[in-house]
Amino acid sequence: MTPLVAPDPQAGAAVKAADRAHVFHSWSAQALVDPLAVAGADGAYFWDYDGNRYLDFTSGLVFTNIGYQHPKVVAAIQEQAGKLATFAPAFAVDARSEAARLIAERTPGDLDKIFFTGGGAEAVENAVRMARLHTGRPKVLSAYRSYHGATSTAINLTGDPRRWASDTATAGVVHFWGPFLYRSAFYAENEAQECERALAHLEDTLAFEGPQSVAAIVLETVPGTAGIMPPPPGYLAGVRELCDRHGILLVLDEVMAGFGRTGAWFAADHYGVVPDLLTFAKGVTSGYVPLGGVAISAKVAATFDRRPYPGGLTYSGHPLACAAAVATLEVMAEERIVERAAELGERILGPGLRALAERHPSVGEVRGLGAFWALELVRDRTTREPLVPYNASGEANAPMAAFGAACKQRGLWPFLAMNRTHVVPACTLTEAEAKEGLAALDAALAVADEHTV
Repeated sequence: MTPLVAPDPQAGAAVKAADRAHVFHSWSAQALVDPLAVAGADGAYFWDYDGNRYLDFTSGLVFTNIGYQHPKVVAAIQEQAGKLATFAPAFAVDARSEAARLIAERTPGDLDKIFFTGGGAEAVENAVRMARLHTGRPKVLSAYRSYHGATSTAINLTGDPRRWASDTATAGVVHFWGPFLYRSAFYAENEAQECERALAHLEDTLAFEGPQSVAAIVLETVPGTAGIMPPPPGYLAGVRELCDRHGILLVLDEVMAGFGRTGAWFAADHYGVVPDLLTFAKGVTSGYVPLGGVAISAKVAATFDRRPYPGGLTYSGHPLACAAAVATLEVMAEERIVERAAELGERILGPGLRALAERHPSVGEVRGLGAFWALELVRDRTTREPLVPYNASGEANAPMAAFGAACKQRGLWPFLAMNRTHVVPACTLTEAEAKEGLAALDAALAVADEHTV
């Protein structure tokens, strides 16, 4: 595959100049950000105005699950724009109704009512509101290694350092340690111990917070940006049991892990656990038009049968977004993309990444499933010292920056998160494309190896 437009550095310079003059970038010091000007994208690739093409191992921000510019989804958006480009959320609109039906068909259990939002953070915000109203309780528990969004409640739920600047400790959120055997907070030696001790810790946290005051436990089914850490067998079932015992709602955040990313429609499907509320976004439209939502169980939905739900959004269930969702879900079914993601992980990415770990002392652990993987990069495999310190920046982050630059020099756009690189390509990645990416990672890891002891 080659870029679909001829190189045009002058146009690229103009795009970048306008960006630097007027665009305020998220999570960035504005005087230091240096965005790449993107000219186009197709499938698993994108390219700049200089003609450099990159294999995208980030799939945007882990959302282009079906790849860029799928013609059926693009056509559906165009058709909807010509038919009914927008309409208020209080009306029944065919694209909205069909999107809700198709999503409800795929969610686990009785999560058959869909509240649409503009994205994942709004979905989490509304799920917590629903949980508090349903239970009449104020507190919400979430894990330290987590990311739930940047709106007011969602950022307080978040466990990673992006929370710090906005955390006023008044949002009713209590954090706890979730399971993560490689860096166990519980001195566990195996998955069974990690599961048992993590559940005991959560039970103790509930006891000391007063379970009668807790509305919900909010978990990423498989934590994403915090490290792609599939929970050990039995953990989610144990959390479900704790919630049931104390009348607490279980909210699973599937914003990143949902819609095929893990090789199942939802990551919860791997664990046989049905939450009371499930949040989604990203892959539901493959990011083509922003859309998120909350899938709601029958018992929570019934709370608002005669009592108005005190929340709403101007663009809830926007027709263009819903048309994109319908087309995306149809493409995923027709092209067996969920099954393809499972096979990609089992047959190509998993074995390929583990082979890289055998060759490179900088790789401490490989973990993941489907098209959702992480390499934990370390200075010392024995002590598991991270390649860079926690939340490093500037010179302290130089080894990761050098690794990232080495990836880009080889035509691979990497997802870097603290001392990790995540391998999160489109779920449609071909075997040839996967091998191309693995070869680039192989070469770039040699740069990381230079910083090991």
